[in-house]
Amino acid sequence: MGISVNGIDITDAAIERELPHHQAAANPLKQTVHELVLRTLLLQQAERLDIQGEDDDVRVERLLERELQVPHSDPAACERYYRNNPQMFSSGEMIEARHILFQVTPTAPLELLRETAEAILVELQARPDRFGELAAQYSNCSSGAVGGSLGQLSRGQTVPEFEQFAFRLEPGPVAERLLETRFGLHIVQVMRRIEGRLIPFNMVENSIADHLHRQAWQRALNQYLQILAGQADIEGITLEGAETPLVQ
Repeated sequence: MGISVNGIDITDAAIERELPHHQAAANPLKQTVHELVLRTLLLQQAERLDIQGEDDDVRVERLLERELQVPHSDPAACERYYRNNPQMFSSGEMIEARHILFQVTPTAPLELLRETAEAILVELQARPDRFGELAAQYSNCSSGAVGGSLGQLSRGQTVPEFEQFAFRLEPGPVAERLLETRFGLHIVQVMRRIEGRLIPFNMVENSIADHLHRQAWQRALNQYLQILAGQADIEGITLEGAETPLVQ
């Protein structure tokens, strides 16, 4: 069975044209098809509401301007966000960290790596003085040659999952569990923390307001697309859990 939206087919040719734009996705083909289905829903709605434009992109933009009414965040909401997320508004916060990376490869499947990494983690929790030795022996990162040292890290220098994990650790002990990232499994130890300086609220209030407004707009868009999808006759695909920029 092919894929169609209210009787309009999503053609193989359309999928081939769109596919190169989604190569970074976990599942490029799935995301491509979701994107085309959602875009078709929006264009069909624009046609029903007689929304005109020079091209399809303009028609979609004008449709969303008309249909999504999202108020800007008030100062109290911005201040609550500021108080609840001080790490996002600190300047100069740094950690000194080291790690041992167990990289997933075709010859080293995840479960085998996890078993090895767990055994080494247990050893390091008992003998943290062996960290440099075991990093040199086991780490698939070039930092293994210097005992696993990553030097001083500030926010934004590592992948988000590593940053969120490492910046929460207390200096000294080896982390109690493995960290899994796109690169593999990590044993992490923070050696030292340099506290940052909190940026005054009045200097970041506008950027917080913009951020909260974008979040609210995305939620409104997600709800709008769910309504359109629920009213549509979609064949050949299930949209639930779609990973697409339109609904994130």
